[in-house]
Amino acid sequence: MPRIAGVNIPDNKQIAIALTYIYGIGRPLSKKILETVGIEPNLKASQLSSAKINELREIIEKTYKIEGDLRRERMMAIKRLKDIGAWRGLRHIKGLPVRGQRTKTNTRTVRGNVRKTVGSGRKPAATPT
Repeated sequence: MPRIAGVNIPDNKQIAIALTYIYGIGRPLSKKILETVGIEPNLKASQLSSAKINELREIIEKTYKIEGDLRRERMMAIKRLKDIGAWRGLRHIKGLPVRGQRTKTNTRTVRGNVRKTVGSGRKPAATPT
């Protein structure tokens, strides 16, 4: 298993897909990187030579902001919004949708699938003991 930027790349997948396991690299960027290095996107990760893997690792780590640096940058941006008291920061604090989505329905993904409504029907009568 090749290891790039602290992430194990799966052997049995095409290299264009396997690179997307790295946080900050999606399909388009993956294809662009492979084009730069000169690797066929359809090759499996296990078929790459160690020289090509090292070349990939160098380009990715030097050119692009990925993994920890990218996560840290995003967290700092959110922290800044919270500190200045911006609307988006307050929405982040409350755990609600930030980008103007409706909240009467359809916020299950942000709130963590919380269901606050009561089910239909009455409770059964208590049985005497």
